[in-house]
Amino acid sequence: MYFDTHAHYSDERFNEDRDELLGSMNDAGITFILNAGCCLESSGFGLTLADKYPFIYASVGVHPHDTKGITDETVCDLEQMLSHPKAVAVGEIGLDYLYDYSPRDVQKKWFREQLELSRRIKKPVIVHMREATADTLDLIRDYRDVSGVFHCFPGSWETAKVLLDMGWFLSYTGVITFKNARKAPEVIGKMPRDRLMLETDCPYMAPEPMRGQRNSSLFLPYIAEKVADIWGVSTEEVAEITAKNGMRCFGII
Repeated sequence: MYFDTHAHYSDERFNEDRDELLGSMNDAGITFILNAGCCLESSGFGLTLADKYPFIYASVGVHPHDTKGITDETVCDLEQMLSHPKAVAVGEIGLDYLYDYSPRDVQKKWFREQLELSRRIKKPVIVHMREATADTLDLIRDYRDVSGVFHCFPGSWETAKVLLDMGWFLSYTGVITFKNARKAPEVIGKMPRDRLMLETDCPYMAPEPMRGQRNSSLFLPYIAEKVADIWGVSTEEVAEITAKNGMRCFGII
């Protein structure tokens, strides 16, 4: 049993074979997929996929890159979309200071507004954090009743420990299979096993030995194999543990 807790099947790179690819997932042992929203359009597309495929769930939110276009009306639209029975999280939301596609003060304003939304509707959040650790931690400390997962977690053990102590989950992608991965193996080796989730973030960041190809949930076992090496257990055990963690995080029974 595998749970890909963060995928982007709304991406145009899946346009030619999306239905064929998703139709192959169950036979490949992929039990659940969460399609992550980055804007109103991709969030709505994820809900359409969730309606079509029983094993797909969706998150609804606006990525920090796109916050420059948000209005109060956008948040109302998000809240309405989150009433869908298979909309299980607010996200992906957060801060990205590497590219600064949206001004930092704008990113922080709408990160806070979406955290408020999560608090109001009592659903977890999916956080994107890139080169913005201090500001992200400052913001989430104001929302200790809100939790969820830091996706594609980029941080050190010191940062991870702060988040774990606050009740957050951490999720990892195929980046952990890269030769230059340093911080992730240390964190994975030290963190509680009931807080780890796996994701592909497809179509991005395909793991070794598929690096450079279009990523998909079918490559999730390569990520599980790396975790299994770190933990000293079987890949099957990692798949089972991380899938159950994802179900618990997102309230999937």
